[in-house]
Amino acid sequence: MKLHLITGGAGFVAVNLTRRLLKEGGAVLALDDLSRGRRELVAEFDSHPHFSFRQVDCSDLEALSAAIREAAAPVAHVWHLAANSDIPAGVADPRIDRDRTFLTTFAVLEAMRRHEIPELHFASSSAIYGDLGEREIHEDIGPLQPISNYGAMKLASEAQIRAAVEAFLPRADIFRFPNVIGVPATHGVIFDFIRKLKATPDQLQVLGDGTQQKAYLHVDDLIDAMLHVSQIEGRYKVFNIGPKDDGVTVRMIAQTVRDRISPKADIVFGEGNRGWVGDVPRFRYSTQRLAASGWSPQLDSTQAMVRAVDEIAREELAE
Repeated sequence: MKLHLITGGAGFVAVNLTRRLLKEGGAVLALDDLSRGRRELVAEFDSHPHFSFRQVDCSDLEALSAAIREAAAPVAHVWHLAANSDIPAGVADPRIDRDRTFLTTFAVLEAMRRHEIPELHFASSSAIYGDLGEREIHEDIGPLQPISNYGAMKLASEAQIRAAVEAFLPRADIFRFPNVIGVPATHGVIFDFIRKLKATPDQLQVLGDGTQQKAYLHVDDLIDAMLHVSQIEGRYKVFNIGPKDDGVTVRMIAQTVRDRISPKADIVFGEGNRGWVGDVPRFRYSTQRLAASGWSPQLDSTQAMVRAVDEIAREELAE
């Protein structure tokens, strides 16, 4: 039985990954400092004989190393998901992205060197590319010019991982995520809209003019893709993960949430096509490399969005 270490283990993606790994016969050690993750999200696994959780700051090398040393078995895989997921917070205070996104990567790599852990699977982001307008974004495009601190620290993490592969790390997979949606939701545009309508049922305030258009992937498809890539041979692999379409607009998401939560509410849009500093208003995401490897998603962006709206609404309204 292989032991999988998941950093950011009490977060949205990690919970879904843990469920799949346990179902497929693996063991999981989840680590999280609980700055963004929530302990109750992984409570469902507490009675599982092959799951354990520790509250650890993954940028603290000694604490991280101790957790690995005290694990029930040698760690075979690291799924590095720990990062700051609040992009505006990182704009206001760049140290947040430095510490929770880049320094966690630096510490994870050093811990893997110390304990001779052979495989790293890293959650990167489409934010590393920056704002390329209508150009189709493929894995080899350049130059990479992120416009948020979050994207900058993800890109720095990728560079550090590539250097580690050259120096000592036997294998690394880089997953460049799109916008991932589903439950248990902790942040994101659908989550924010539902929370806003719960607070003010007669009006939904939207940042920007609603023309922002992005690809959205349901978390179930994301986990499938990550596990698929982890089975592909190769020492260093980089994949965009996402749907095959060009995405949906914020206006469409707002209308879908309004119709589901409070049909009589007015939608009030802001100005400009950026929701916040560092927001990329539009991008076209190529997933041809992933498709060529034999994987494709079950849902397109619209289907994923509609499903996630219903799932998050049920969760937030306790239906």
